[in-house]
Amino acid sequence: MSDLLAALNSLRERLKEIPQADERRLQELKTELLGRRSGALTEILKAVPGLEPDERRRVGGTANALKRELEGAIAAREQELKRGATVVAGVDLTMPARPQWRGGLHLVTQVVDEICDIFKELGFTRVVGPEAETERYNFYALNFPKDHPALDAQDSFYLGGDVVLRTHTSPVQIRTLENYPPPIRIVVPGRCYRRDPFDASHSPVFEQIEGFAVDEGITFVDFKATLATFARRIFSPTTKVRFRPSYFPFTEPSAEMDVQCQICGGSGCAACKQTGWMEILGSGMVHPAVLENCKLDSEKYTGFAWGMGPERIAMLRYGIPDIRLFFDSDVRFLEQFIR
Repeated sequence: MSDLLAALNSLRERLKEIPQADERRLQELKTELLGRRSGALTEILKAVPGLEPDERRRVGGTANALKRELEGAIAAREQELKRGATVVAGVDLTMPARPQWRGGLHLVTQVVDEICDIFKELGFTRVVGPEAETERYNFYALNFPKDHPALDAQDSFYLGGDVVLRTHTSPVQIRTLENYPPPIRIVVPGRCYRRDPFDASHSPVFEQIEGFAVDEGITFVDFKATLATFARRIFSPTTKVRFRPSYFPFTEPSAEMDVQCQICGGSGCAACKQTGWMEILGSGMVHPAVLENCKLDSEKYTGFAWGMGPERIAMLRYGIPDIRLFFDSDVRFLEQFIR
């Protein structure tokens, strides 16, 4: 009896080893203490049936309590070792993962798609054209005189001969009028190139959205109503718009369209140069010479056209101060606009 109790007390002292044991030592202790064939506690429990009833109850109760303590301590240590096994070379794999970059459309692409969708609801078809154009499509058919400054090499990128990287998306007007009879309503997004400085408001490579409509009986009223509707859809229903006289070779009369500054609400700020207005596009009625260059009767058909920069729309809409942010590929900036 005394030998069995001494053995149990010795096993209780072995409990202190378990919280410090490594994985291999823990398995050794588990076998040594609780093994079914030769475990120390198993041997004690085998001797219990030969004891007197009172001694059997005393030793058996102590042995079973100790067995539960050993099993609980070993299970707890196994869990600790399992969690610790995920720490490899100083890296805790149980830590939350770093957030993964989720890809999405660039902000300018989103704005281009939204603009085209608005005009689609107004009956316009989205079309595209080549980025390399001849002088005829890029200039002459659009009523540019041959001595216009835009034809100079310091303003346009020439690829050789009379082939130039298009300076606007207006050549698609000519290509469409040459291939399809009126009525025509198209919107033309695309990349354009000019020898402009790369600064806060200019880029030598930029997106433009051209649009035009040609049909019988189109008037300046149709032109203003269409663009005013667009402005109130892209900004807000209460946005104020105004048209200012301007000049473009391919429209007559020509106008620049301003919207109330979305940053200051029209009260005047640095972005709108204290005027309360910001220009978003150039526009006008299609010049009769453009229609005649495409072999259309300018007495029968009329139309209107416009060209806008989606980068400027995005800057105005989201309060972005510098166009160069669109080209920097800075994820911290771009991720703000993921949809």
